[in-house]
Amino acid sequence: MALVEVKNLKKYFDTPRGMVHAVDDVSFKIEAGTTMGVVGESGCGKSTLGRTMIHLIESSDGQLLFDGKDVTSVKGSELRQFREQVQFIFQDPFSSLNPRKTIWETVVEPLALSGRFKKDELEKEANRLMDLVGVEQRLRLSYPHELDGGRRQRVGIARALALNPKFIVCDEPVSALDVSIQAQVLNLLMDLQDEYGIAYMFITHNLSVVRHISDNICVMYLGQLVEQASVEALFANQLHPYTKALMSAVPTVNIHKKRERIVLKGELMSPINPKPGCRFAPRCAYATEACRQPQTLQEVEPGHFVSCCRVKEINNLP
Repeated sequence: MALVEVKNLKKYFDTPRGMVHAVDDVSFKIEAGTTMGVVGESGCGKSTLGRTMIHLIESSDGQLLFDGKDVTSVKGSELRQFREQVQFIFQDPFSSLNPRKTIWETVVEPLALSGRFKKDELEKEANRLMDLVGVEQRLRLSYPHELDGGRRQRVGIARALALNPKFIVCDEPVSALDVSIQAQVLNLLMDLQDEYGIAYMFITHNLSVVRHISDNICVMYLGQLVEQASVEALFANQLHPYTKALMSAVPTVNIHKKRERIVLKGELMSPINPKPGCRFAPRCAYATEACRQPQTLQEVEPGHFVSCCRVKEINNLP
C-alpha cells in the first residue's frame, strides 16, 4: 500500500478573468521511503500541488489518501495529527525562518507545541536534531540573518524533522544555495531517508538534481501530468514531446557529444479556463486535430505513463 496517494486532485483559483487551473486532475502514488521528483517549468503548478497535498491550501476537488486513510477534508484535531506526520521544506531558507527567533527557539518550538516532551527533555531532543542535520551547538543563540544559506536550510530541515514525519514535501530546497552547498543538503536528505525511511516529494526545475535524488519522476505542464516513470526510464527514453524538450536543455559535460536542442515555439495556452485537449499542443511540432480531445495518462511501457494521443506514433512504438 502506498504511503501517499493522490487521486484526480484539482486546485482552481477564482480571478476576475475566470478560474485558473493551477492543478488539474493529477494522480500518482508515493511509496514509503522513496522520492517522487516533480519537474516542469516555472508556473506549471508544482508548488501548488505540494502545498495542496499537505493542506497548506485546500483542494478544489479530488482525493488525498495518507497511509490508507482519506485525509481530503480533515479538520481540527485530525488535521493536527495529519500535520505531525507530514512536513514542508521551503525554497527560501531565509524567509521561511522567523527572524525574531534564535535557531534554538526555532527548533524547540514544534517540540514544545506537540506536547510530547517534558520540559527537561526538550533540550536533549533539540540538541539531537541540531546534531542530526549538522548545525553546530555554538550557533544555537544565533539569528537566521547571522547564518549562511546552507546552515539556514539545515535549520529548516531540523524543524521539519522535529516530530518524526513520514512524508516531507521539499519545494526546491536547494535552488537558492551555492552548488557546493546544494550537494551537502541533498546528501543530508538522502542520508535521513536511508536512516528513517522518510518519503519525499521533491519539487524542482533542475533535472540534474532530480536525477540524483529521485526514484520516480512526474513531469508537469500547465497544471497537468504529461509523463510519469522511474528515473532510469525517463532519462533513458523520454516519450512526451515536452519532456524531450526539457531534456534537450540539460547541459552536458561531454563537449564531444552533440545534442540536438529542441527549441519550443508558439504561444503558451492560458491557464485561465483552458480549452479541452492537450495544453502543450500550441507549442508541439507533432500536434494534430486529435490533440484537441481530452488527454489522459496511459501506460505506454511497464511503469511508464504518458498523456499524449500520438505517443506511439511519435516514438515508433508498437
